[in-house]
Amino acid sequence: MHQLWGEMDRRLLIKLGTAGLAALALPGAARAAMAQGFTHNVASGEPGPTSILLWTRYAAPSSARLTAEVAETADFARVVGGGSADADGGNDHTVKLRVDGLEPGRWYFYRFVAPDGTTSPVGRTRTLPQGPTSAFNIALFSCSNLPFGWFNAYAHAAARGDIDLVAHVGDYLYEYRVGEYPSLDEALPGRSIQPPHEIVALADYRLRYAAYRSDPDLQRLHQLFPMIAQWDDHEFANDAWRDGAENHNEGEGAWAERKAAAERAYREWMPVDDSRWRQYEVGDLATIFLPETRITGRDRPFDVDAIVAGGGDAAAKLRQFAETAYRDPPRQMLGVEQEKWLTDAIAKSAKSGTRWQICAQQVLMGSLFTPPDVANWFGPDMSPAVRRRVETGQLVAKAGLPLSFDTWDGYPAARARLLAAAQAADADFVSLAGDSHNAWAFDLAEGGRPAGIEIGGHSVTSPGYEHYTPGISDAQRVGGLLGSSPELKWANTEDRGYVTVQLTRDAVTANWHSVETIRSHTPALKSTHSMTARRGRRMFDAA
Repeated sequence: MHQLWGEMDRRLLIKLGTAGLAALALPGAARAAMAQGFTHNVASGEPGPTSILLWTRYAAPSSARLTAEVAETADFARVVGGGSADADGGNDHTVKLRVDGLEPGRWYFYRFVAPDGTTSPVGRTRTLPQGPTSAFNIALFSCSNLPFGWFNAYAHAAARGDIDLVAHVGDYLYEYRVGEYPSLDEALPGRSIQPPHEIVALADYRLRYAAYRSDPDLQRLHQLFPMIAQWDDHEFANDAWRDGAENHNEGEGAWAERKAAAERAYREWMPVDDSRWRQYEVGDLATIFLPETRITGRDRPFDVDAIVAGGGDAAAKLRQFAETAYRDPPRQMLGVEQEKWLTDAIAKSAKSGTRWQICAQQVLMGSLFTPPDVANWFGPDMSPAVRRRVETGQLVAKAGLPLSFDTWDGYPAARARLLAAAQAADADFVSLAGDSHNAWAFDLAEGGRPAGIEIGGHSVTSPGYEHYTPGISDAQRVGGLLGSSPELKWANTEDRGYVTVQLTRDAVTANWHSVETIRSHTPALKSTHSMTARRGRRMFDAA
């Protein structure tokens, strides 16, 4: 098996290096004219016990009917399933095809065949198990900003043989113009993106996906494992919510049009179906829920500057806010319909005897508070703007308010409802989250009682807490956060990487894998930290 896939790797890199990737590196019309045929490898997703969704992109001057083949072996000696679908310009030449009639809990190989007989690279995928299931491994990713560095976390995971499913919980790409995030000085040479301006229109989003999906490590991850995926904000615009985003203004047109364009491009380029939220049954071992926390029901995030605006006693304003609007029961993260779906589904899963109820979603549920000594992290020569932010952050913390209003901390009533529902269902609740760029382990509580655990994954490349507190050690940052945030049990605030989540009938073990670097192309690991939670305890064992 390893020898076969090694040979396939060699042929794949030759093919992509001489056609697809070289063409995608060119600007505008030249790139579009040269990138023909199977331009972006293959991908799979939306696994069920007897079905899988297959994806590819095939660029041609006119619509082309592709045939998908699924086999039990890489030589396709016996094709056991497949189908056909059209690649055309209306869908940016992408194809998605669901194949049914497969066997539960087994690996398959697949490929696409073009009208002229050429074939795509061979992919590998897996159906979900059915019935009694003893173990299952998930790889968790988020926050992959291509210009910041190499996707070494993807590369490391792709080389493993023990992953059953990949979960990507958002910020698969970023919308910014070249030179904004990262700055030109921070950007790694050779890691360029298209288009160079901020993406707003459908054509922009499509081209940005094409640029990201040209990365060989991301392609390889998609090629070898089924992925379940959900967007966060940057697939749209920074700090997106139902009716807008921080990084959207009137000069960029109507938010509804931008949101629709972003969602359409996401559905074209990702191996996902068309529902905004969904769930997956891993036999009787786990139910994985994939909610949507950004653009369906999320109310506008609170803004500290708006709360304290107008002068006067900022501390008093924050205290009043903490006691009133902050805890407003109607405020929504998911929206009424989706929240009911999720809480009902958690209850149904727990009642059925399924061992774990896993919510793979975008932003942290665990509560973080600004450490009291944060001012000492910046030194006496901090700029007036930084000093103002630090002082305001300390006032926010003294008022009992969290570090961020963009996470579930900004929607405390919604968070309380969800965790209380998990408690009422007697669920063994696990939250998988991304977004923050750092690694976290939280014990989640509601009403003074354990409600579950959260595994917060660090980013693939996007910088984290360390980027804004240079010169401060990870130990000092983490020590301060542990002291100010009772739910936090462990953190890493300096590394990039990913998490593997090992499920057994009696325990969940999280392994935070930190890559050695993102500034050079190597899958080497710097370290791995592991923590376990036992079924029925709803908290981590001691770190």
